[in-house]
This record gives sequence, structure tokens and C-alpha cells, in this order.
Amino acid sequence: MSTSQSLSHSLLSTWGRLRALLSAMRPKQWTKNATLFIAIIFSGHLFQFNEFERTVLAFLAFCLASSSIYLFNDLLDIEKDRQHPVKCKRPLASGQLPASWAVAAIVIILLVCTCLVLVIFTLPVDGAKDIYTNIGGSNILFALCVLTYLVLMVCYGIWLKHIVLIDIFVIACGFVIRVIAGALVTPVSISPWLYMVTCLLSLFLALSKRRNELVLLQGQASAHRQILKEYSIPMLDQMITVVATCTLMAYSLYTVEAPTGYHNIILTVPFVLYGLFRYLYLVYMRKDGGSPDEVLLRDRHMLITVVMCTVIILVVFYALPH
Repeated sequence: MSTSQSLSHSLLSTWGRLRALLSAMRPKQWTKNATLFIAIIFSGHLFQFNEFERTVLAFLAFCLASSSIYLFNDLLDIEKDRQHPVKCKRPLASGQLPASWAVAAIVIILLVCTCLVLVIFTLPVDGAKDIYTNIGGSNILFALCVLTYLVLMVCYGIWLKHIVLIDIFVIACGFVIRVIAGALVTPVSISPWLYMVTCLLSLFLALSKRRNELVLLQGQASAHRQILKEYSIPMLDQMITVVATCTLMAYSLYTVEAPTGYHNIILTVPFVLYGLFRYLYLVYMRKDGGSPDEVLLRDRHMLITVVMCTVIILVVFYALPH
């Protein structure tokens, strides 16, 4: 092989590994980090440039943090993923991405994430003193949120995912941490009901994912993920029913208890109800729900529902008089 051919082959190999690395970072799942925008949207501060800028940077920081966790978990589960009918196609499990590349990427990603957090420290916030006497304290709390998320997810990958029910609640905690981080980075105050809705909705999605895994893997479920032997489909069905009901009630109560002038937000309740019903339909009838972010992007009905609900929220908070 000539030198030029060898160089060309090396470049193609490197490019293939970079593409595999990007895939392993799971950019499609970055949609989960959109929960950071809940605080700025529901506080009515979406169009305040400084606060929006800080939230965008916080979103990017959490995208990087979550990608480092995805790589870490794939390294831990590489052998188990090779036994899974779907996860065996992941870059690390399939051999497209060397483990050494994943380790190096984790280090680089966390360094960039740290730099983003430090940049946020330097940005001004409009009206910060109205809520916090010291914006530096808010920045520190945001940094602690990022660190807490990373530590919690590492503990989940190593230990907590093997404890029945705790594994589900840890996933929910990850979403609540994002919402808290979004409120701190702005900083704004939001209704406690929104934290409750976030927790319940994430529990609903996590339980649906567990059910999908049991249905998909059937008798081999515990071989892939040991904790699955502690769950059964009837048990998960009952918990999904309870959590779905509580989610709808918590969101409905939020719309009733909304800040003065924003009670028209109750118009979104039918869309939330339809979204829950549609997701249940996909879980039970289409045997879907293994990856909520992909369901959102793939199912046209879910996507339209989310878009319409978002439009109504923006109109109520930013267009209608209050």
C-alpha cells in the first residue's frame, strides 16, 4: 500500500470513529435538556437577552455533561449491550468506537463543560438582585447542580440502577435537577407545581421504558439488565396508571394556581391529556416507548401536540395581556 493510500485509509478510519463518537454522545437525547428552559419560559423572561443567553449556555453544558454520562454508561455496559437486540448496534458495543477514544472523549467533554460553566459565571443577569442578594451564589448553586447531576448519574451507572424502584427515582431526579438548574442560572422563581409535574412525568417515561424493555427482551430481560427481574408487566402497568393520573392532576393544579394573569394556561390541559393518552397508546399498542426522545421526534401526533402546547404557552405568557 502506497503512502497516499495509507494516509487516505487513516483519514477515513479517523472520520468513521469521529462519526461513531458523535453517535455515542446521543445528540438526539439532548432534547431531555430542554427542561432547563422551563424556568425562563414559565417565569415570563424568555425574551430577556441576558437570561436567555445564560440558559442557552446552561443547556449546552448539560448536553455535554449528559453525553459524558452516556459514554461512561456504554463503557460499563459494553458486554451486556452486545446481547441486546437493539443496543448491540451502539458504537462501543459494535466495535465502531474504540474504548480508548470514549475515555479520552469523556475527559475532553468534561473540560469543555467546565469552561461553559465558568463562562456563565462572567455573564450579567437582569434584575438578579430582586431574587438573590448575590448572583455569585446563584452561579455556584448552578455549578453544584451540574456536579450533582454528574455524581448522581455515575452512581446510577455503577450502583443505583441495580436497586429496584430507586433506579426509576434517580432518573426522575435527573430531570428535576435540570429544572432547578434552569431556575438558578437565570435566576427566577417558578411554581413548586412545575417541579412536581417534572418529577411525575419523568417517572411516567421511566416506567414506560422499563415496560418496553420487558416486552422487547421477554425471557432474556434479566440477562441484559439484572434489575428487570424485580419488575413485572402487571406491576409496571399499575404504577404507570398511578403516575399518569398524578401527572395530569399536578399540571391541572398548576394551571389553576398559576400566577395572576396567566390562568389561560389551562387551555393546554387537553393537549397534555392527549399527549399522555397518545404515549400510552404507543407503549401498549405499538410496543414503543423504549426511547422517549425518539418517540417524540418520530411520532407525528406527539410532535404536533408538543408544538401546539408550546405555542399556546408562549401566547398566554407573552402575547395576551395580564
